[in-house]
Amino acid sequence: MTDTLPTFDDTLDTTGLYCPEPIMLMHNKVRDMAAGQVLQVIATDPATTRDVPKFCQFLGHELLDKQVRDDEYRYFIRLA
Repeated sequence: MTDTLPTFDDTLDTTGLYCPEPIMLMHNKVRDMAAGQVLQVIATDPATTRDVPKFCQFLGHELLDKQVRDDEYRYFIRLA
């Protein structure tokens, strides 16, 4: 994981939550944001390494970056 984070507009912290909760919360969060904005998602569920890219692909969002440090995953998603 690099020390520099991509610029983001909002953060969704799903630490301690497990599938399907992180994805359900992401669906709710992106509804409140505008196209082109970047959402940072923080997760501890290893299933997000599969679910977040599929979420982005299915809804047309761009996964800008994925960073892993210890048991924490950070995703940076540009909304479609």
